[in-house]
Amino acid sequence: MSTMTANNPVSKALGELPTWARWMIYAALGVFVLTVVQAIGDTDRLTAATSSQAMLRWAVPIMLAGLGGLFSERAGVVNIGLEGMLILGTWFGAWGAINYGPWMGLLIGVGGGAIGGLIHAIATVSFGVDHIISGVAINITAPGLTRFLSSEILVNHDGGSITQSPRVPGVGKFTMPFLADGGLFGWKPPNLFRIRTSDLLGQLDEQNWFYISDLAGLSRGLMTQLSLATLVAFALVPLSAWVIWRTRFGLRLRICGEHPVGGETQGINIYRYKYYGVILSGALSGLGGAFMASPELSGIYLEGQTQGRGFIGLAALIFGNWRPGGVMAGALLFGYPFGIGLRDLDGSASHGLMLVNVIVLCLVIAWAVRKRNRTDAIIAGCLGAGAAVWYLLADTVPNWWISILPYVIVLVVLIFFSQHLRMPRANNRPYRRGET
Repeated sequence: MSTMTANNPVSKALGELPTWARWMIYAALGVFVLTVVQAIGDTDRLTAATSSQAMLRWAVPIMLAGLGGLFSERAGVVNIGLEGMLILGTWFGAWGAINYGPWMGLLIGVGGGAIGGLIHAIATVSFGVDHIISGVAINITAPGLTRFLSSEILVNHDGGSITQSPRVPGVGKFTMPFLADGGLFGWKPPNLFRIRTSDLLGQLDEQNWFYISDLAGLSRGLMTQLSLATLVAFALVPLSAWVIWRTRFGLRLRICGEHPVGGETQGINIYRYKYYGVILSGALSGLGGAFMASPELSGIYLEGQTQGRGFIGLAALIFGNWRPGGVMAGALLFGYPFGIGLRDLDGSASHGLMLVNVIVLCLVIAWAVRKRNRTDAIIAGCLGAGAAVWYLLADTVPNWWISILPYVIVLVVLIFFSQHLRMPRANNRPYRRGET
């Protein structure tokens, strides 16, 4: 711990907290910023329950792609092909759900993405193909393959065509009882005499109390009408953390990405564990693709529907510093603008996000000054001044702003906090058995 951190009681206290507690504090501070922006502006969508619901839905495929990239890169293989594996997951997930039901659709989507991961592993691990070239090849091949499959298979289904599938069935949904009117055990029978429970968060939201109601509204959205697939996806975050950091398999996987030659001297089959990591990467991405084709997002396979979510998953991986919890936080942060933009017809919420950017950049300035980093302070000041001028001179912002905001966030993180990020040491390095 640095001297400056040791002399700061707030930083010291935060450093002693568990990771989950620190993230909860950061989230509460973020909601407070959104509340202040809403009080200044003319929108109430920044902390609406519908916004957090949409954020959660859009975060799932990004998070699963990021977790997939995590397993691959922890094994030392860069996976630029996450986008192509997402595409494979959307097609196979939709086809499987149409023919065998929604849960089998998710599993078949996992298999479709795993096929992409296997191809990437064969190319990079066995044949030593450059990781970037192999990933780009998968991204180019996947759309062509799915179009061919659609022309041969989906066109034979009612409502199917070469570019889209029939409607895809979905898994069930869950609402938290007592907190969000979920009924007994989260189940609401379809009749007028169902057992109802209290809606504590909804009641707090209706009070219009400063900050408290906003926090309750956002929390209620995270507990209302959750797809069971969403619950499975978020359960994979602590499971991934446990596998990577607490199991022998995870230790060997991390050795492949940190020091494969040293692992080989200990008797670890480096090739095998690299294969495991890359195939798992594809499987998780395939699950994310199958989720995108489910009714939770679109309810249909549609050509081109991933729209770069695999690359945003890579951005979440970098933002999260190659850790499962960080990937989840990055996915939620990147999913939030997409959720806001869906129903922001007048552009007021997107305009409010511009003020949020100004506040965040002011905090970055304060952090840079505290670290005595003049260059970062000047850069953040220029960016913040530009955002402030834009906010003051314009009543709305263009639609493309929401689409590029996740990438802007990644650039800001890389510019100001890259020294705190550390990718696996042997990531993207060629390895051959017997090297010294």
